[in-house]
Amino acid sequence: MPVAKYKGVVLADSKVTEKVEGNHYFPPESVNMEYFRDSDTVTVCPWKGKGSYYDIVLEDSTLKDGAWYYPQPKPAASNIKGYLAFDTRGGVEITD
Repeated sequence: MPVAKYKGVVLADSKVTEKVEGNHYFPPESVNMEYFRDSDTVTVCPWKGKGSYYDIVLEDSTLKDGAWYYPQPKPAASNIKGYLAFDTRGGVEITD
């Protein structure tokens, strides 16, 4: 069961994720949204579409753009619509 943690805090926990380009995308209902704040960052992927970001906010630290999602993905990526992926290089740990 994939779990996403940052500094020991569980951000998301799901029996099933969508794995795309090596990233686990967690369904929205599995995410503990109290740790997220909207970011102004937007990126564009040629085949997934426009990505939006969240900062991960804990009491003692903030990971800028630590999570991202595709609110309106292109058809090829429709399976990850609204799902969240995490910045493992920034310190988020994903365990299976």
